[in-house]
Amino acid sequence: MQQLDTTPVERNSKRPKIIVKTPRLLEDKDSDLSNPNNPDAGSDGIVRSVREPRPAHYILKIQSYSLLAECGLEKYESGVFEVGGYKWRLTFYPNGKKKSNGNSGHISLYLTMAEVDKLPVGWEVYVSFKLFLQDQLRDKYLTFQDTYEDVRRFTAMRTEWGFQGFLSLDTFKDAANGYLVDDCCVFGAEILVVQFTGRWECLTMVKEPVNSTFRWEIKNFSTMDREFYWSELFTLGESKWKLSIYPQGDSRVRGDQVNSNHLERTVKKWFDAGHNSIWGFSSFISLKDFKDASKGYIFNDTIIVEGQASIMSVTEDFQ
Repeated sequence: MQQLDTTPVERNSKRPKIIVKTPRLLEDKDSDLSNPNNPDAGSDGIVRSVREPRPAHYILKIQSYSLLAECGLEKYESGVFEVGGYKWRLTFYPNGKKKSNGNSGHISLYLTMAEVDKLPVGWEVYVSFKLFLQDQLRDKYLTFQDTYEDVRRFTAMRTEWGFQGFLSLDTFKDAANGYLVDDCCVFGAEILVVQFTGRWECLTMVKEPVNSTFRWEIKNFSTMDREFYWSELFTLGESKWKLSIYPQGDSRVRGDQVNSNHLERTVKKWFDAGHNSIWGFSSFISLKDFKDASKGYIFNDTIIVEGQASIMSVTEDFQ
């Protein structure tokens, strides 16, 4: 992503915004840049503001504008410049990009992708951009920005975006405005390519996953003298799991353990690789009931512990 190297003053600037009123001109539906809900937008849907720093990425200076306008060529394409890993041009229409009904009455300026034949099939590039026109009398730049959308999508079907009604010819040619001085004008561009460089994940909830039950048979239970034991690893879904057991109870639990005749407990928790990697019951069953031979929990000095997952999540990470 290309970082602009100019002082950021566009949106937070305290300088007054200049709204240049021009007749509403529309091309096709996709080129309608109007947005009446934006208070800074002119009737043509373009936000125009003034700033001092020059455009960061490209400047196009045209001398002898009148000869260019009268030579019969509809447009001029600038040299190629690179921003954000892509090649670009400025496309200038000295008499405006004409519609089927004749002259537009404006100059037009567009940002155009260059060398698109070198891009892969199905390419698309999202771009936020500003175009500029220098006020040579006051050494400032009139900034043009699309109010309809902050980000434009360039594709093989749409390789240029810009403004047909960039500025009216009358306003552009008025010497008092400083845009055309000694038959010379200066344009510019700043481009921010919006590139996703982070990671993303996909969460899927799975009901009754494959191999959802693990059976742990513990023999010689009476000889277990450590505080806790781990089972062998088993696979559940795409993850590895273990069961743990505290033969004499979890020492972190104070007081009498809770009496319960239920040997099945359900827990609904999120497991992760951090501090939430272990969940269970410190008071699963009282030691008194557990060791009561009539209950049948211990048989031939062997106990059987099972863990079953009824619903689990599967998370895939992508980059």
